[in-house]
Amino acid sequence: MDHLWTPWRYHYISGLSDSETTDRCVFCDIPRGVDEEQLIITRGRYNYIVLNRFPYTSGHSLVVPFRHFAAFHDIRPSEWNELGELSQRLQQALAETYHPEGFNIGWNQGKCAGAGVADHIHLHLVPRWMGDTNLVGVLGETRIIPEELTSTYEKLRRFFT
Repeated sequence: MDHLWTPWRYHYISGLSDSETTDRCVFCDIPRGVDEEQLIITRGRYNYIVLNRFPYTSGHSLVVPFRHFAAFHDIRPSEWNELGELSQRLQQALAETYHPEGFNIGWNQGKCAGAGVADHIHLHLVPRWMGDTNLVGVLGETRIIPEELTSTYEKLRRFFT
């Protein structure tokens, strides 16, 4: 078994365990911080866009409602309209910045469906390229992200200022 030392994940992991044992929610806490430190690309009235701190690929971002709720069917029309607009703008920004060959765009609702934070719904936008799932990722269960999050943040933020 290979071990990768990733001390930068401790803050995230400890925060998740806190939110599971208390009433805290990472997606409710993020917008209480400074946008640049929290990697919030932009804020709307009902939703915000944030970089995924542990991305599948460069540019992996989330569109998150400010309101705390878990079920897709509970999205209000005003939240839905803005979420759609922000998602389209984000996809265009990702396309112009990274020139991906495709996207995974979707919801993971509930822990059994893969939601890391099951109590606060959020939409993933993940740029994809042919061959981005390679031997390292499949056999080594390791992802290689070729860009620092701060660089990704700066590249995408300019589309929303």
